[in-house]
Amino acid sequence: MTGMPPMTLAEKLVARAAGLPSVRPGEVVTAKVDLAMMHDSGGPRRVAPMLERLQAKLWNPDRVVVISDHYVPAVDAESAGILDLTRKWVKAAGVSKFHDMQGICHVVLPERGHLRPGMFVVGGDSHSPTGGAFGAYMFGVGATEMCGVLVTGEIWLRVPETILLHWTGKLGPGVVAKDMILAMCARLGMDGGRYQAIQYAGDTIAGLSMQERMTLSNMAAELGAQAGLIAPDAMTKEYLLGVGVPASDIDLAAWQTDEGAVVTERHDFDAAGLPPMVAAPHSPANSAAVTEHKSVVVDQAYIGACTGAKINDLRMAASVLKGRKVAGGTRLLIAPASARTTAEAAADGTLATLTEAGAILLSSGCGACAGYGAGVLAENETCIASTARNFKGRMGAGSSKVYLGSPYTVAASAVAGRIADPRDFLS
Repeated sequence: MTGMPPMTLAEKLVARAAGLPSVRPGEVVTAKVDLAMMHDSGGPRRVAPMLERLQAKLWNPDRVVVISDHYVPAVDAESAGILDLTRKWVKAAGVSKFHDMQGICHVVLPERGHLRPGMFVVGGDSHSPTGGAFGAYMFGVGATEMCGVLVTGEIWLRVPETILLHWTGKLGPGVVAKDMILAMCARLGMDGGRYQAIQYAGDTIAGLSMQERMTLSNMAAELGAQAGLIAPDAMTKEYLLGVGVPASDIDLAAWQTDEGAVVTERHDFDAAGLPPMVAAPHSPANSAAVTEHKSVVVDQAYIGACTGAKINDLRMAASVLKGRKVAGGTRLLIAPASARTTAEAAADGTLATLTEAGAILLSSGCGACAGYGAGVLAENETCIASTARNFKGRMGAGSSKVYLGSPYTVAASAVAGRIADPRDFLS
């Protein structure tokens, strides 16, 4: 717009939602929500009692998406009750966009074509910044804030500063987005994002697939950011067209950072010099080169979660496991991120490669990553996982230890029986 000051992508997204020609960091605005996403754990069972007390209805059921992913499949009567409540509430509230037991919310949401560049979205989960990979401003809220959104269709926020994380160079063999984000966590710490908007940019980012970009945006939460944005481009458009989003809904040009826009911090990273990374317990910020951890024996290797079990993640693991076997005394559990991921992995032979190597296939859902259902850890067990977090007790017993790595690294460690460098397993 002529005469408008240059704005960052984050500022443009917030300005549009607030109905303003421009905004500046620090201003408090009221934004209209394009979409609200909830899951079975933090959704209906939390907000339904509040709505009942308020005697309030949803501002627009067509703009609400509910996805069951935490308590699926039910492993006890309590889990079954939570799912039953979710299903009944969705029907009573008139929510038609309900994806029941179809996978993890942050993967299912874009997979089913609910996201577009320019949208302003709230999610009832801390990893909601995943939507930023599609040029949408998406962040997580608690149940009380979600209740307010469901009733009014609005939320207030302080316009964020933008922190630019700029990557250049080509990633080496066996090095992927998970290694990039662990390197950023190591350098910046878990409060490096200061609850502002992170934007990932540079030629390395431009070369990543959409699923790899989702990994970066997802773990903006581990950097302490509110949002993790990537400007949309031809790669974004190709993905969205593939999931049924009309071309007329995909505006790339409008959602770019203006030349001259002010970012409050810039951090530069070299992709070419990055090794595979592993985070030691109990923080993603405890990350270092995989070679620093090669003496650690693992009881369990886990490929799962919104961060680490998309189709490209399963293919990474399969490239390491093909023709090999999981080490004796080590178990490899794989929980694909969605039902569609499982179907695609079955169709292209990925699933066969994984199971022939000795992997145990679990159902799609949050599962062991969040400490629910199958795959949780016993006292003093050690696990390496492709998940986003390794906080004390998150995946089971408080004395268990969880290391984080890419699907390449997790698969290599499963074969070796100890944390291993995936480059030793890739031809």
